[in-house]
Amino acid sequence: NSDAKHAKELLKLSDNLGRKHLWIFGGDGWAYDIGYGGLDHILSSGENVNVLVMDTEVYSNTGGQTSKATPIGASAKFSIAGKKTAKKDLALQAVSYGSVYVAQVAVGAKDMQTIKAFKEAVAYDGPSIIIAYSHCIEHGYDMGMGAEHQQVAVETGYWPLFRFNPDNPKGKKFKLDSKAPVGKVADFMYKEARFARVKKMDAKFAAQLLVKAQEGVDDKWERLEIFSNL
Repeated sequence: NSDAKHAKELLKLSDNLGRKHLWIFGGDGWAYDIGYGGLDHILSSGENVNVLVMDTEVYSNTGGQTSKATPIGASAKFSIAGKKTAKKDLALQAVSYGSVYVAQVAVGAKDMQTIKAFKEAVAYDGPSIIIAYSHCIEHGYDMGMGAEHQQVAVETGYWPLFRFNPDNPKGKKFKLDSKAPVGKVADFMYKEARFARVKKMDAKFAAQLLVKAQEGVDDKWERLEIFSNL
């Protein structure tokens, strides 16, 4: 009958009846570095576009070269002896717009915080960016232990978790989802070959980089606590 015919026609169109969400996926080499101009244009556009950055902190797909996301003290191609400069803070640069939803997540450390971030990003009517810590073979450890390494990264303050939602009222826009750092960043760094390699090559230089890395963690935590009042 005609009702059945119409039902079949609607069934064919069912995929188009729900709300569509546009997502752009990319790695840190693209987001922090070679494609940053385009990413920045999207974030400043005001358009309802979601971006997910899988941050491995190195050019993973092309052989493990240093990117602007590579942290201080890490060994990678073009910085084999240890990167001397700090990692670019893409998340807080995005927060500075004030009109972009921003989250930094690590699913292996806090899965519910990650889920909340994705839900909020989709619900936000404007540009959003989620930066996800992504363990990688270039880090130099058994990938089966990836979740455990993410946990230590968060606990030591190396990778703080937070969400910034412009829709929230003043004083509640920025949510720091991590607890205060426990232990030292060395507890995380020297579990991975990319950092331990530098220590083996030049222990004195590695110690200098470690001091800077810890200072960076401490300084960032202070800034994040200030942001919590936004």
